[in-house]
Amino acid sequence: MIIVKKSGYLIFNNFKFRCALGKSGIKKKRREGDFITPKGNYKLIKIYYRADKIQNLKTNLKKIKIKKNMAWCDDPKSNFYNQLINLPTKFRHEKLYRNDNLYDLIIILNYNMRPIIKNKGSAIFIHVAKRNYAPTQGCIALSKIHLRALLKNINKNEEIKII
Repeated sequence: MIIVKKSGYLIFNNFKFRCALGKSGIKKKRREGDFITPKGNYKLIKIYYRADKIQNLKTNLKKIKIKKNMAWCDDPKSNFYNQLINLPTKFRHEKLYRNDNLYDLIIILNYNMRPIIKNKGSAIFIHVAKRNYAPTQGCIALSKIHLRALLKNINKNEEIKII
């Protein structure tokens, strides 16, 4: 079990990694755009990664290469809310293929997926942190080195507990 604490640390076995959390902290998520990292237990679904920036990625989770036309829909007006979509689209979204390194490596959590409830919040990822561990919009962010170490050591049935 991976544990994420409001103190800004992710703990797994003998690892303790500093992490960035949502600007509004860990709480019960209320709505899309509230900057809350949602408290609860979640499964790690799959990995998206930039093959041009991440080589020799070792993990037991399903890996998908990020393409330039990939995005995650965060628009409650869309039938594809909280799902992977292809660009172009008229709906609000986050591009997965970015110029910064934040989405070079993404673990998708199963937050608000079965069923998907519109406006409850979307795109809770574990992704690469900014250099200063600045707060996220609700995701969990680790250094790229720590994220790779985590991926190398977790199994495909691993769960995360955000407390």
